[in-house]
Amino acid sequence: MTAFMTWLENQLAENSIFTLQTLSYYGDGLTTTVQLVFLSLVIGLIAAVPLAIGRGSKHGWIKWPIFVYTYVFRGTPLLIQLYLIYYGVVFVDGIQETWLWVILEKPFVPALIAFTLNTAAYTTEIFRGAIKSTSKGEIEAARAYGMSPRQTMRRIIIPSAFRRALPAYGNEVIFMLHASAIASVVTIMDLTGAARFVYARYYAPFEAFLFVAAIYLCLTFTILYFFRYLEKKLLAHLQPQTS
Repeated sequence: MTAFMTWLENQLAENSIFTLQTLSYYGDGLTTTVQLVFLSLVIGLIAAVPLAIGRGSKHGWIKWPIFVYTYVFRGTPLLIQLYLIYYGVVFVDGIQETWLWVILEKPFVPALIAFTLNTAAYTTEIFRGAIKSTSKGEIEAARAYGMSPRQTMRRIIIPSAFRRALPAYGNEVIFMLHASAIASVVTIMDLTGAARFVYARYYAPFEAFLFVAAIYLCLTFTILYFFRYLEKKLLAHLQPQTS
């Protein structure tokens, strides 16, 4: 490892911008971006499944609050939501005297809350559409086997809806990766924040932002490949059979 670092330092010796120090900023920014996007997607996905089921409920007191939530968070810019949560939490009476302030005063947590609420709203609608498009034949077959509505939802509808929702959810994951670039406006040192720091220090906007754009491209193609692989595996039964 020491030999590799020495070799890399020698290779970057004549480069005034991409030094080991600036590359470490990009590395830290990459770690922060991946953590923020991954955690928000995981929490949002866990929350979206019961919300999608409730969104299709026949009871108005269940489906209408969920509809309002998804409508508001899908109808307003993520940047505005981030500002409201990051700056608005300070104006909650008495919160600075509670244990919550120790967590919320760090910019990562309000950003995580904003990203999670936003992606959960979009994912809820994605899964609601997938659940709604479940064929009646599958449901009738489950009833014929004697499954209860709860068992039908757990064993038939949700797995089937998950497979149909994969392409749209893959787009949502990529959208969240790209949207994470706004996290730097609340002092989070993510990839874009690292690029801004390098630009401000070396006055090299093209090098700083083109390099971070290349990192985003690599992450995007990795996500695309992963979801293509999942679609190929989970939707293999829908592919045309070759003779």
